[in-house]
Amino acid sequence: MSSEHDPRNRLNDLDAREWTYALRSVISTAYPTRGPESFAHHLRRQHPSPKPPQLMAELIRFFTRQHGHVLDPFAGVGGTLIASSLEGRTAVGIDLSAEYATIYQAVCAELQIAPQTYVVGDARNLLELPEVRERPFDLILTDPPYAAMMARPKTGERRKRGRPNPTPFTTSAADLGNLPYHEFIGELCTILTAALQVLRPGGYLVIFAKDLQPTPEHHNMLHADLVIALRQVPGLEYRGYRIWHDQSQRLYPFGYPYAFVANQMHQFILIFRWRGDGKG
Repeated sequence: MSSEHDPRNRLNDLDAREWTYALRSVISTAYPTRGPESFAHHLRRQHPSPKPPQLMAELIRFFTRQHGHVLDPFAGVGGTLIASSLEGRTAVGIDLSAEYATIYQAVCAELQIAPQTYVVGDARNLLELPEVRERPFDLILTDPPYAAMMARPKTGERRKRGRPNPTPFTTSAADLGNLPYHEFIGELCTILTAALQVLRPGGYLVIFAKDLQPTPEHHNMLHADLVIALRQVPGLEYRGYRIWHDQSQRLYPFGYPYAFVANQMHQFILIFRWRGDGKG
């Protein structure tokens, strides 16, 4: 395969070999949590579910070119923003939590990188923000809450091992992470549909999702329900998913010795392309 960038490639700066490697359906990682290669994990871990900047950087390299623009409506402690800085992109992040914004600033200071634009506010109002309206974005990359997963009390083995109980992202009533499952999906899709208005035609929407344990009432395959909901948006095409296998996750004997309960060691990375023509 050629190691040169094909001039027909307007999506990214990858050559054919790099492009092919980026198409693998499973990303299996064991990122360091100590030392310089952890990207200040000791600070970022104050968020219940911080995304590794290295992982976000891999996605940014594929879905944008150098000097591209990235939007994250659920910025948390800034995994997307840090990755954008590392990859020479500009980014805007939005989050309800002033605490997470402060942590992000501390991370940037420790890593000696210039902070990206971080807006403390409700993503429901993103189209009212001048920082969002001033330019079209090439990529929307975000890790939203997974309904009220983190706000639920921990049970069984996790409680025995001293895990916080529970670990909500914030206590705000406006936080999507405190909403019931189906209400969460509706609110998230409304936010993402609005965000598409500032995504350039041909740009990508990339969303992390983790399934909840099934119940008698519903399968709780969040990734599937999100795809079903977002496929209703005119002009938005579902392009598939990648799976992130996080090797750092600890195994627990869920259900022992009575019933099968899976240890979910992975998350789905859902990929959509915005046509922007409203034709679906």
